[in-house]
Amino acid sequence: MPFLAKTLNKIKPSPTITMSTLAGDLKAQGRDIISLSAGEPDFDTPKHIKAAAQKAINAGKTKYTAPDGMIELKEAICRKFLRENNLNYSTRQITIGNGGKQVLYNALCATLNEGDEVVIPAPYWVSYPDMVLLAGGTPVVVKTSSEANYKLMASDLRAALSKRTKWFIFNSPSNPTGAGYTFTELKELTDVLLEFQNVWIMSDDMYEHLAFDGFQFATPAEVEPKLYERVLTCNGVSKAYAMTGWRIGYAGGPKELIEAMRKIQSQSTSNPCTISQWAALEALDGPTDFLKYNNEIFRRRRNIVVNALNQIDGIHCPTPEGAFYVYPSIAGLIGKTTRDGKRIKTDEDFATELLSDTGVAVVFGAAFGLSPNFRISFATSDEELIDGCQRISSFCKSLI
Repeated sequence: MPFLAKTLNKIKPSPTITMSTLAGDLKAQGRDIISLSAGEPDFDTPKHIKAAAQKAINAGKTKYTAPDGMIELKEAICRKFLRENNLNYSTRQITIGNGGKQVLYNALCATLNEGDEVVIPAPYWVSYPDMVLLAGGTPVVVKTSSEANYKLMASDLRAALSKRTKWFIFNSPSNPTGAGYTFTELKELTDVLLEFQNVWIMSDDMYEHLAFDGFQFATPAEVEPKLYERVLTCNGVSKAYAMTGWRIGYAGGPKELIEAMRKIQSQSTSNPCTISQWAALEALDGPTDFLKYNNEIFRRRRNIVVNALNQIDGIHCPTPEGAFYVYPSIAGLIGKTTRDGKRIKTDEDFATELLSDTGVAVVFGAAFGLSPNFRISFATSDEELIDGCQRISSFCKSLI
């Protein structure tokens, strides 16, 4: 339509949400659907967190807060950063948004000008490039490889950075691969970033607490304190605390950047839901024994999926260090044909035909910037994962 902004032509709807919606629609029509596409835990929000929200409602704590969050939650976030990440922030260096996505977008909107570039390793979370485009910047995608477990090499980062680079977006453990960078691997990247004084680092730490097999999480400003003034350390309560719908994300960074982000939020959404903020405060300050229990379940589910997929000819699935995703390669299946005579030319073809033939919903790799792959979320029951992997295996065996 002629009155719509031209900017919309640069972006696309989120493929992960699109696939989850399609799976839901098919299920509502009576199809036997197993959705392995949604990026959210299937656990309920812990009882003590829900109780804190109910207490806030009963106490009448339902009014506006400061545009980017109430002081009590900012103080809790400061405690969290110091306790868990060895990062010392004041409340003036903290912003709270309506989910982690808004925090990232506010930062990009506050800083990007025409011609500014943002370096993004691929595979990436689907929203990174589109948010950069909406904010007026240019995404520069750097592809990784399965041989390197989808981790960015220091040499590739150095080659991608330039005088035009404004941001480097970093995500560990990763969506969609689950790959986690060790302290040493991250130090190799921060050493490169020290050489480029014009580059800021946006560290998306949303999956910090979802780590397996002794993996030790680290974040860039912690690994290299000299980068402290150029890092926006982003996090939230959605994934680890099973609070996706509560919509609370947060970040710590330089005061000037935080103030600019606050200005944008004050003229867009204003404060995040007050009740959600009180719940998030309890999440950060309250008991966390459930994290270990949940992680053990996720680790078991990961093993089920990785073992099952690696038994399928044409599929190779690395073992992730964290998050709740796997990102198998289907290079060995490209070019094959379904029983209906449809040729699998791309990973989107694979995901489409898999859903049509078996009722299993996954997200195709092109949505994350690296093909031929697909993403499975193992944040669902053992039974569904086993059934889903068996259906995937049967579908792959049927290809000619």
